[in-house]
Amino acid sequence: MKFTLSWLKEHLDTDATLDEIVGRLTAIGLEVESVDDKAALKPFVIAKVLTAEKHPDADKLRVLSVDTGSGAPIQVVCGAPNARAGLVGAFAAPGTYVPGIDVTLSVGKIRGVDSHGMMCSERELQLSDEHDGIIDLPADAPVGTSYASWAGLDDPVIEINLTPNRPDATSVYGIARDLAASGLGKLKEAPVEPVAGKGECPVKLTIEAPDLCPGFALRLVRGVKNGPSPKWMQQRLLAIGLRPINTLVDITNYVTFDRGRPLHVFDAAKVAGNLVVRRAKDGETVLALDGRDYELKADMCVIADDNGVESIAGIMGGEHSGCDENTTDVLIESALWDALNVARTGRTLGIITDARYRFERGVDPEFMVPGLELATRMVLDLCGGEPGEAQVVGYAGHTPKIVSFPLSEVKRLTGLDVPKDESLSILSRLGFRPLGNGDVVDVEVPSWRPDVDGKADLVEEVMRIHGVDEIEPRPLSSHDAVNGKILTTLQIRSRFARRALAVRGMLEAVTWSFIPARHAELFGGGQAGLKLANPIAADMSDMRPSLLPGLIAAAQCNADRGMGDVALFEVSGTYEGDTPDRQRRVAAGIRRGTAKLEGSGRYWNGNAAPVGVYDAKADAIAVLEACGAPVDRLQIEAAAPGWYHPGRSGVIKLGPKVVLGHFGEFHPKVLEALDASGPLAGFEVFVDAIPEPKARPTRTKPKLELSAFQAVKRDFAFVVEKAVEAGSLVKAALSADKKLVTDVNVFDIFEGASLGEGRKSIAIEVTIQPVEKTLTDEDFEALAGRIVENVKKQTGGVLRG
Repeated sequence: MKFTLSWLKEHLDTDATLDEIVGRLTAIGLEVESVDDKAALKPFVIAKVLTAEKHPDADKLRVLSVDTGSGAPIQVVCGAPNARAGLVGAFAAPGTYVPGIDVTLSVGKIRGVDSHGMMCSERELQLSDEHDGIIDLPADAPVGTSYASWAGLDDPVIEINLTPNRPDATSVYGIARDLAASGLGKLKEAPVEPVAGKGECPVKLTIEAPDLCPGFALRLVRGVKNGPSPKWMQQRLLAIGLRPINTLVDITNYVTFDRGRPLHVFDAAKVAGNLVVRRAKDGETVLALDGRDYELKADMCVIADDNGVESIAGIMGGEHSGCDENTTDVLIESALWDALNVARTGRTLGIITDARYRFERGVDPEFMVPGLELATRMVLDLCGGEPGEAQVVGYAGHTPKIVSFPLSEVKRLTGLDVPKDESLSILSRLGFRPLGNGDVVDVEVPSWRPDVDGKADLVEEVMRIHGVDEIEPRPLSSHDAVNGKILTTLQIRSRFARRALAVRGMLEAVTWSFIPARHAELFGGGQAGLKLANPIAADMSDMRPSLLPGLIAAAQCNADRGMGDVALFEVSGTYEGDTPDRQRRVAAGIRRGTAKLEGSGRYWNGNAAPVGVYDAKADAIAVLEACGAPVDRLQIEAAAPGWYHPGRSGVIKLGPKVVLGHFGEFHPKVLEALDASGPLAGFEVFVDAIPEPKARPTRTKPKLELSAFQAVKRDFAFVVEKAVEAGSLVKAALSADKKLVTDVNVFDIFEGASLGEGRKSIAIEVTIQPVEKTLTDEDFEALAGRIVENVKKQTGGVLRG
């Protein structure tokens, strides 16, 4: 939001300096982004051309003798067609920076003649686009004085950064009201007097979409004379970055910034029949004032006549009914529009205008009619004409919000000890209306503050006007021990998982959370609730149910570029549903080609083997161990999801119900659907499924106990049914004596006709660690018997003869 200092002082009676105003604006929450004090125009002075002689070597150049008020005349070479003796204009001496041409002047020769400065055009001073001749001032302009000061161009421009919750500060009047409330001057409250009109408006208005247009005010002014707007208005609009067009259009822009009330003007002669506010029809088009055609949708609001759409409601008018120098009868519109619809329409069409900026934040509904009256008065003053009666349709009045305000909340929420009377006085100065004088006061919210909904909003108003800088800095109080845990368990485990996989030679990847629908369906996703309403690309339509599709695609992308042996991992979120409890934290990784733990590629003693199911299993177990899972109690089963190879994959479980992860080689059909090839194995570990460790009474590590006796190893071979898993046999052997049997490893599996059909032999190595005494042969025989008995009972296996 930009405005000039003189513009502000039209609404604020103050003697404050520019620096004081800038400081106060930032202090009350209207942060100043920049201040242009117009120092760039200070070097330009008013000068008079004494003589203008033809250049000896150029027909289009003249050699001027210029009086700058500093003494002896100065010689200047000029090519402007209006350069003549007696002309008074703006002069720039050597060393002056000319903003319009981005040049710092110096003494130079032009066709052999010295030139000691420059007579400037309006474009060279960035006052307008006029550059056909130098500035031609009245003959009585004081020579030698500052041109900017004489012309009123030294008016500083202030730009503030507005947050979306302050629609009231999108006007110079609203900013002046805030400054006055803070004690920096007095607000000039000039009520808008209604204009007496004659005769009803011949153009009738109908609102077919009252939910999108809560009110509409319209007035016809006949016999106007449209042309360039006054110099003072043009200067203010130029100062804030707007291009003057004509008086009627400039008035609407001026009121938009002056009072925060966007308006629109129609050339009445170009309007066919009556006006109607309605929803657009799908495919309907309009040529807007920016010269572009826009295709509209059925959820957009428009103003139309018998010819079709004449304006995109709240955003931009149409070219067909726009006002120009030939306009004699003008329809002035002041309406209210649904904020969300304006925002949605503007975003869809890609149109950013000052009107949209205000409507989508919320304009003052009570100023709709006064805004029409103000614009009518300005049209009559600047363009003449005869006004008709105002036509107001649909507006039912504003019902103010009432907010219950416990005054003690100021101290509780901000720490500021603001007296009750001062709190209520601040609110009153801002336009709020306290109803009562107790400890809890009902406060009526003014119509221009749609952002105020609760007591915390009122506390914020008191705080920013009383002074945020009055809040005493205090250190945050400690609510935990010095060595208390800062990160959550999930954050800690995510870090441990990343470190564990990185040290195993894998590279971390960050893939998209969105994947194609066909990829999501392959990995258990594709539900309607996980589809994006507005995807950034056609092939990123679904939230990912797994990290593996993105990692496989990344590995294939590397392979396509000659890097076939890659090991990638990612620790991030996956989505099994559209509710927070269906989001999971997963550590996943893939290995491709020969990217094993010990390295990849070709070696002199033989090529490296391709990755396989056991590489993925080792990675998964490493993650679980790093995250604190009880790896000695994990169970491996074969029922992996369908995207894994059915015979080369597994599920990692803790007990019968808790699934901690999957691993294995991928199903060939899945890889084909993903356009991926080559040896590929991967895993998924559900970090958030790992149970929390039991709380220990102390963090001290338990005492290290080492046995003084030699460990003994014994081998057993059991014949079991082919369907029996080796893990169940290991578990049975371990449970034979949990104190003496410390480890069991499978070292051989044999299948043959000698064992019988449907049977196999599993050989295990059992480590026995005596603790209290040296075991005798009888002790070993008894333990071996218990092992054989346990295996038989739990798996049906018998000792192989």
